[in-house]
Amino acid sequence: MNLEEIARLAADAAEEKKAQRVTILDIRGLSVIADYFVICHGNSATQVQAIATGIKEKMEEAGIPIKGVEGFREARWVLLDLGDVVVHVFHKDERDFYDLERLWGDAQQVRVQ
Repeated sequence: MNLEEIARLAADAAEEKKAQRVTILDIRGLSVIADYFVICHGNSATQVQAIATGIKEKMEEAGIPIKGVEGFREARWVLLDLGDVVVHVFHKDERDFYDLERLWGDAQQVRVQ
């Protein structure tokens, strides 16, 4: 599975948990930390945790190693490190505040199916 397919799989898993505004950013050439960001949000702490758990389970089923998970307990900004794909699951308020899409405005958006 290539990196874009991994990003799409994470986006699909987020959508299955009713994540809002699921976005994939292609940041290749813009950053050394990753090639793709998947960004989404939930409207409550419980939903943020459900989205993160759903993505984690989908990755494990596909045999994709998760290198780390940060922020799960607080459920304000959960980061799932899949290596060259980084998934950001925000609580709505934090997503609006940090606005990663604006911060990474030079990145190309990948169409989410």
